[in-house]
Amino acid sequence: MKIVSVRDYDDMSRKAANIISAQVILEPACTLGLATGTTPIGCYKQLIKWYEKGDVDFAEVSTYNLDEYRGLTHSDPQSYHYFMRDVFFDHINIDLARTHVPDGSNPDAEAACAEYDRIVREAGYVDLQLLGIGRNGHIGFNEPDEVFSKGTHCVDLTPSTIEANSRLFERAEDVPRQAYTMGVQTIMQARRILILASGSDKAQAVHDMCYGPVTPNVPASILQLHTNCIVVADEAALELCPKA
Repeated sequence: MKIVSVRDYDDMSRKAANIISAQVILEPACTLGLATGTTPIGCYKQLIKWYEKGDVDFAEVSTYNLDEYRGLTHSDPQSYHYFMRDVFFDHINIDLARTHVPDGSNPDAEAACAEYDRIVREAGYVDLQLLGIGRNGHIGFNEPDEVFSKGTHCVDLTPSTIEANSRLFERAEDVPRQAYTMGVQTIMQARRILILASGSDKAQAVHDMCYGPVTPNVPASILQLHTNCIVVADEAALELCPKA
Protein backbone atom coordinates (compact mmCIF):
# COMPACT_ATOMS: atom_id res chain seq x y z
CA MET A 1 0.00 0.00 0.00
CA LYS A 2 1.51 3.31 -1.11
CA ILE A 3 0.34 6.46 0.72
CA VAL A 4 0.52 9.80 -1.10
CA SER A 5 0.07 12.79 1.20
CA VAL A 6 -1.37 15.93 -0.41
CA ARG A 7 -2.23 19.41 0.83
CA ASP A 8 -5.98 19.51 0.51
CA TYR A 9 -9.04 18.32 -1.43
CA ASP A 10 -8.09 20.12 -4.65
CA ASP A 11 -4.58 18.69 -4.57
CA MET A 12 -6.02 15.22 -3.90
CA SER A 13 -8.37 15.59 -6.87
CA ARG A 14 -5.58 16.61 -9.25
CA LYS A 15 -3.29 13.79 -8.14
CA ALA A 16 -6.09 11.24 -8.55
CA ALA A 17 -6.98 12.60 -11.99
CA ASN A 18 -3.32 12.32 -12.99
CA ILE A 19 -3.29 8.62 -12.09
CA ILE A 20 -6.55 7.90 -13.93
CA SER A 21 -5.63 9.91 -17.03
CA ALA A 22 -2.27 8.13 -17.22
CA GLN A 23 -4.11 4.80 -17.16
CA VAL A 24 -6.37 5.91 -20.04
CA ILE A 25 -3.55 7.40 -22.09
CA LEU A 26 -1.37 4.29 -21.75
CA GLU A 27 -4.27 1.89 -22.32
CA PRO A 28 -7.09 3.63 -24.24
CA ALA A 29 -9.42 0.59 -24.05
CA CYS A 30 -8.95 0.11 -20.32
CA THR A 31 -11.66 -0.70 -17.79
CA LEU A 32 -12.21 1.74 -14.93
CA GLY A 33 -14.09 1.01 -11.72
CA LEU A 34 -15.75 4.24 -10.60
CA ALA A 35 -17.12 5.60 -7.35
CA THR A 36 -19.81 8.11 -6.42
CA GLY A 37 -20.30 10.45 -3.46
CA THR A 38 -18.69 13.84 -2.95
CA THR A 39 -15.07 12.65 -2.65
CA PRO A 40 -14.41 11.88 -6.36
CA ILE A 41 -16.29 14.89 -7.80
CA GLY A 42 -13.18 17.07 -7.92
CA CYS A 43 -11.29 14.30 -9.70
CA TYR A 44 -14.05 13.98 -12.30
CA LYS A 45 -14.07 17.76 -12.84
CA GLN A 46 -10.32 17.72 -13.48
CA LEU A 47 -10.63 14.84 -15.95
CA ILE A 48 -13.36 16.78 -17.80
CA LYS A 49 -11.02 19.80 -18.09
CA TRP A 50 -8.26 17.65 -19.54
CA TYR A 51 -10.70 16.01 -21.95
CA GLU A 52 -11.88 19.44 -23.14
CA LYS A 53 -8.24 20.41 -23.75
CA GLY A 54 -7.74 17.26 -25.80
CA ASP A 55 -5.31 15.68 -23.34
CA VAL A 56 -7.33 12.52 -22.62
CA ASP A 57 -9.75 10.49 -24.75
CA PHE A 58 -12.44 8.25 -23.22
CA ALA A 59 -13.89 6.89 -26.48
CA GLU A 60 -12.72 3.30 -25.88
CA VAL A 61 -12.94 3.22 -22.08
CA SER A 62 -15.41 0.94 -20.27
CA THR A 63 -16.58 1.72 -16.73
CA TYR A 64 -18.10 -0.29 -13.89
CA ASN A 65 -19.55 1.53 -10.92
CA LEU A 66 -19.36 0.16 -7.41
CA ASP A 67 -22.93 0.50 -6.27
CA GLU A 68 -26.46 1.83 -6.61
CA TYR A 69 -29.35 2.51 -4.25
CA ARG A 70 -32.04 -0.15 -4.32
CA GLY A 71 -35.43 1.07 -5.46
CA LEU A 72 -34.41 4.09 -7.54
CA THR A 73 -34.98 4.34 -11.28
CA HIS A 74 -32.08 5.25 -13.54
CA SER A 75 -33.59 8.72 -14.12
CA ASP A 76 -34.08 9.49 -10.43
CA PRO A 77 -31.85 12.50 -9.60
CA GLN A 78 -30.65 10.70 -6.48
CA SER A 79 -29.63 7.54 -8.33
CA TYR A 80 -26.01 6.84 -9.13
CA HIS A 81 -26.94 6.28 -12.79
CA TYR A 82 -28.06 9.93 -12.83
CA PHE A 83 -25.10 11.10 -10.74
CA MET A 84 -22.51 9.63 -13.08
CA ARG A 85 -24.07 11.19 -16.16
CA ASP A 86 -24.54 14.53 -14.44
CA VAL A 87 -21.04 14.90 -13.01
CA PHE A 88 -18.95 12.98 -15.55
CA PHE A 89 -20.29 10.93 -18.46
CA ASP A 90 -22.30 13.71 -20.16
CA HIS A 91 -19.19 15.91 -20.25
CA ILE A 92 -16.75 13.52 -21.95
CA ASN A 93 -16.78 11.39 -25.09
CA ILE A 94 -17.43 8.05 -23.41
CA ASP A 95 -19.81 5.61 -25.12
CA LEU A 96 -22.72 5.23 -22.68
CA ALA A 97 -23.13 1.63 -23.83
CA ARG A 98 -19.73 1.00 -22.23
CA THR A 99 -20.81 2.39 -18.84
CA HIS A 100 -22.25 0.06 -16.22
CA VAL A 101 -23.99 0.64 -12.88
CA PRO A 102 -25.89 -1.97 -10.81
CA ASP A 103 -29.59 -1.95 -11.65
CA GLY A 104 -31.20 -0.53 -8.53
CA SER A 105 -34.56 -0.38 -10.31
CA ASN A 106 -34.74 -4.19 -10.34
CA PRO A 107 -36.61 -5.23 -7.16
CA ASP A 108 -35.24 -8.77 -7.48
CA ALA A 109 -32.03 -8.33 -5.50
CA GLU A 110 -30.67 -11.77 -6.25
CA ALA A 111 -31.17 -11.40 -10.00
CA ALA A 112 -29.83 -7.84 -10.12
CA CYS A 113 -26.67 -8.75 -8.20
CA ALA A 114 -26.03 -11.94 -10.17
CA GLU A 115 -26.37 -10.03 -13.43
CA TYR A 116 -23.89 -7.37 -12.34
CA ASP A 117 -21.41 -10.03 -11.22
CA ARG A 118 -21.70 -11.61 -14.66
CA ILE A 119 -21.05 -8.29 -16.42
CA VAL A 120 -17.98 -7.50 -14.33
CA ARG A 121 -16.62 -11.05 -14.57
CA GLU A 122 -17.02 -11.19 -18.36
CA ALA A 123 -15.16 -7.88 -18.60
CA GLY A 124 -12.21 -9.54 -16.85
CA TYR A 125 -12.59 -7.22 -13.83
CA VAL A 126 -11.20 -3.69 -13.87
CA ASP A 127 -7.76 -2.31 -14.56
CA LEU A 128 -8.08 0.58 -12.09
CA GLN A 129 -10.65 0.82 -9.30
CA LEU A 130 -11.40 4.25 -7.79
CA LEU A 131 -12.66 4.19 -4.20
CA GLY A 132 -13.66 6.53 -1.43
CA ILE A 133 -13.82 5.50 2.21
CA GLY A 134 -16.67 5.94 4.64
CA ARG A 135 -16.24 7.21 8.18
CA ASN A 136 -16.85 3.66 9.40
CA GLY A 137 -14.30 2.23 6.98
CA HIS A 138 -16.76 1.06 4.33
CA ILE A 139 -15.79 0.78 0.66
CA GLY A 140 -18.56 0.79 -1.90
CA PHE A 141 -21.50 0.04 0.35
CA ASN A 142 -19.66 -2.80 2.08
CA GLU A 143 -20.44 -1.97 5.69
CA PRO A 144 -18.60 -3.31 8.78
CA ASP A 145 -19.47 -6.98 9.15
CA GLU A 146 -18.30 -10.28 10.59
CA VAL A 147 -16.95 -11.48 7.24
CA PHE A 148 -15.65 -9.91 4.04
CA SER A 149 -18.27 -9.97 1.32
CA LYS A 150 -17.66 -11.70 -2.00
CA GLY A 151 -19.80 -10.83 -5.02
CA THR A 152 -22.38 -8.10 -5.62
CA HIS A 153 -25.04 -8.18 -2.94
CA CYS A 154 -27.84 -6.20 -1.33
CA VAL A 155 -26.89 -4.42 1.91
CA ASP A 156 -28.79 -2.66 4.67
CA LEU A 157 -27.13 0.72 5.11
CA THR A 158 -25.90 1.55 8.60
CA PRO A 159 -27.21 4.63 10.45
CA SER A 160 -23.81 6.35 10.05
CA THR A 161 -23.88 5.85 6.27
CA ILE A 162 -27.47 7.05 6.03
CA GLU A 163 -26.54 10.12 8.06
CA ALA A 164 -23.48 10.83 5.90
CA ASN A 165 -25.53 10.54 2.69
CA SER A 166 -28.48 12.54 3.99
CA ARG A 167 -26.75 15.80 3.00
CA LEU A 168 -27.50 14.88 -0.61
CA PHE A 169 -31.25 14.47 0.03
CA GLU A 170 -33.90 16.95 1.11
CA ARG A 171 -34.67 14.90 4.21
CA ALA A 172 -32.87 12.08 6.01
CA GLU A 173 -36.04 10.00 5.65
CA ASP A 174 -35.59 10.13 1.86
CA VAL A 175 -32.26 8.27 1.91
CA PRO A 176 -32.77 4.68 0.70
CA ARG A 177 -32.11 2.07 3.36
CA GLN A 178 -30.66 -0.53 1.00
CA ALA A 179 -28.21 -0.64 -1.88
CA TYR A 180 -26.63 -3.08 -4.32
CA THR A 181 -22.85 -3.08 -4.08
CA MET A 182 -19.84 -4.87 -5.49
CA GLY A 183 -18.41 -7.21 -2.88
CA VAL A 184 -14.99 -6.84 -1.30
CA GLN A 185 -13.70 -9.87 -3.20
CA THR A 186 -14.75 -8.30 -6.51
CA ILE A 187 -13.06 -5.01 -5.58
CA MET A 188 -9.86 -6.88 -4.73
CA GLN A 189 -9.84 -8.39 -8.25
CA ALA A 190 -8.94 -4.97 -9.66
CA ARG A 191 -5.41 -4.87 -10.98
CA ARG A 192 -4.82 -1.49 -9.34
CA ILE A 193 -6.77 0.35 -6.65
CA LEU A 194 -6.84 4.10 -6.04
CA ILE A 195 -8.53 5.21 -2.82
CA LEU A 196 -9.15 8.85 -1.91
CA ALA A 197 -9.76 10.49 1.46
CA SER A 198 -10.15 14.11 2.49
CA GLY A 199 -10.95 15.77 5.81
CA SER A 200 -10.41 15.07 9.49
CA ASP A 201 -13.71 13.18 9.73
CA LYS A 202 -12.02 10.41 7.71
CA ALA A 203 -8.84 10.35 9.82
CA GLN A 204 -9.76 7.39 12.04
CA ALA A 205 -10.97 5.34 9.09
CA VAL A 206 -7.79 6.08 7.13
CA HIS A 207 -5.60 5.13 10.09
CA ASP A 208 -7.49 1.87 10.60
CA MET A 209 -7.39 1.11 6.88
CA CYS A 210 -3.64 1.59 6.60
CA TYR A 211 -2.31 0.60 10.03
CA GLY A 212 -4.99 -1.34 11.87
CA PRO A 213 -5.63 -5.07 11.78
CA VAL A 214 -7.15 -6.55 8.64
CA THR A 215 -10.72 -7.12 9.75
CA PRO A 216 -14.18 -7.09 8.14
CA ASN A 217 -15.17 -4.66 10.89
CA VAL A 218 -13.14 -2.15 8.85
CA PRO A 219 -13.79 -3.31 5.28
CA ALA A 220 -11.15 -1.00 3.79
CA SER A 221 -8.43 -2.70 5.87
CA ILE A 222 -8.40 -5.57 3.34
CA LEU A 223 -6.66 -3.17 0.93
CA GLN A 224 -3.45 -3.71 2.94
CA LEU A 225 -3.31 -7.09 1.20
CA HIS A 226 -3.67 -5.75 -2.33
CA THR A 227 -0.48 -5.80 -4.37
CA ASN A 228 -1.04 -2.42 -6.05
CA CYS A 229 -3.05 -0.02 -3.91
CA ILE A 230 -2.47 3.75 -3.80
CA VAL A 231 -3.96 5.92 -1.05
CA VAL A 232 -4.18 9.62 -1.91
CA ALA A 233 -5.20 11.55 1.19
CA ASP A 234 -4.89 15.11 2.41
CA GLU A 235 -3.14 16.21 5.58
CA ALA A 236 -6.35 16.28 7.60
CA ALA A 237 -7.28 12.73 6.65
CA LEU A 238 -3.78 11.54 7.56
CA GLU A 239 -3.54 13.37 10.88
CA LEU A 240 -3.72 10.15 12.93
CA CYS A 241 -1.25 8.25 10.79
CA PRO A 242 2.48 7.97 11.52
CA LYS A 243 4.52 10.68 9.86
CA ALA A 244 6.82 9.54 7.10
